[in-house]
Amino acid sequence: MKAICFSACILLCSYLLGSINFTVIIFRLLGLDDPRMKFSGNPGTTNVYRIAGPFWAALVLVLDISRAGLVSITALKFLPLQEVALAGFFLVLGNRYPCFHGFKGGKGVANYMGFVLFIIPLWGFIATLLWPLIYKLVKITFIPSFVVIFLMGIGLSLHFQFNPLSTATTAMTVLLIFAGHRKNINEYISKEKKT
Repeated sequence: MKAICFSACILLCSYLLGSINFTVIIFRLLGLDDPRMKFSGNPGTTNVYRIAGPFWAALVLVLDISRAGLVSITALKFLPLQEVALAGFFLVLGNRYPCFHGFKGGKGVANYMGFVLFIIPLWGFIATLLWPLIYKLVKITFIPSFVVIFLMGIGLSLHFQFNPLSTATTAMTVLLIFAGHRKNINEYISKEKKT
């Protein structure tokens, strides 16, 4: 019972940490409008780049990845191995539906990249390099995000030797991130139909 309560506390903390949206906080401190009201409506790195430029986008990315690293290191240290992927799911869930910001958050891409990076650095590093390369080819932000998240999901499943709980949780996390891009996909399809 004690172990279950301890695991639940770590998962709750993962959700709460994910719920801290650095973009919203930074924009408030700078006296800027809520980034969720402009362009894609996503308070993530790409939208920050469009609104405020490369410095603030890089800062948000570093903060997101660092926070994700804290979650993954804590999960590896204190959770049974098969439950580590659950911490990643709750981190992304918090980022997608943050309790501190009206349950309207980001898409979870940078957070999941950071989470995987600290567990399997090689896969995380490859994914981090792949994103800009794929974007350069296709010029559509959600496509490199999908490729990278899918690859990291496979990497994490392999790392945990396809443990049923880890694999199911990883699949749920990947689907949660993909679902967050529905608007982008619909806009892209509409644009393609018009051309």
